[in-house]
Amino acid sequence: MNELLRIKTISGFHDYMGLPKPAHPLVSLWRFEDVNRECLAPFSRIMDFFSIAIKRNFNVKMKYGQQPYDFNAGIMFCMAPGQVLRVEMDHHTASRPAGWNLLIHPDFLWHTSLAKTIKKYAYFDYAIHEALFLSAKEEELLISIMQRIDEECRANQDQFSQEVIIAQIELLLKYTDRFYHRQFLTRKMGTHEILARLEQILNVYFTNDHMRLPSVNEIAEQLHISPNYLSGLLKTLTGQSTQQHIHDKLIEKAKEKLSTTNLSISEIAYAFGFEHPQSFSKLFKAKTEISPQDFRQAFN
Repeated sequence: MNELLRIKTISGFHDYMGLPKPAHPLVSLWRFEDVNRECLAPFSRIMDFFSIAIKRNFNVKMKYGQQPYDFNAGIMFCMAPGQVLRVEMDHHTASRPAGWNLLIHPDFLWHTSLAKTIKKYAYFDYAIHEALFLSAKEEELLISIMQRIDEECRANQDQFSQEVIIAQIELLLKYTDRFYHRQFLTRKMGTHEILARLEQILNVYFTNDHMRLPSVNEIAEQLHISPNYLSGLLKTLTGQSTQQHIHDKLIEKAKEKLSTTNLSISEIAYAFGFEHPQSFSKLFKAKTEISPQDFRQAFN
């Protein structure tokens, strides 16, 4: 099996694909035609940002979180941060992949309404394992929105830039949601039970008024499987252990608290059940490469 690669930044992705430096460090639009065919060799990777792609001539075998992903009819594929994507290209075909790929780092969404609402779009989840079919008119509409986002990223930034880009991203997501609902209106979508239930359990721990950090044993008990089996399964499906999933959810909620409340770092740490705020700060910096204080100051 080829090595699993983790790409943390959009700039790092551009370097990996041999693309020019992105115009914006947290939002980028690129074309498949601009990538050397060698960069599309078989790969397994995790990207720490959202990916929304419209692809033509994409003759591949795909797995998203170890679940087979059907690209036979559809052309649009949406991927959430931190998920394992495995792709095997068919290099015997004469057709060259074409299309557009919009990348959005979660940090761009913090302290905006989209930081919370983006979670409601199910097409980023394992629950959907088919690419979205688009009519020519729908494809043209979505690409035009992507291009407006790109134009705004390349323009001189001012106090309205982020708000305008967020509005365009929300419009793109709403149209995609409409088209996916049309596609799956008459048939049941497949789900991956363990991952769906894990997400539900973590949301209970981190979204109520009495948040606390659950243990791996607690999570496994609620899923009615052993801790070792759960961590092994998650490692296979996502490349991360149960503890890493718990920490990722913690950091996600911590960023929300840091950017939308006036709670002190210590108050946030205690709210999550840390006995010592230093332990919280150490974990936050290990996961994000920035301290909680520096993260908060970035929005002031």
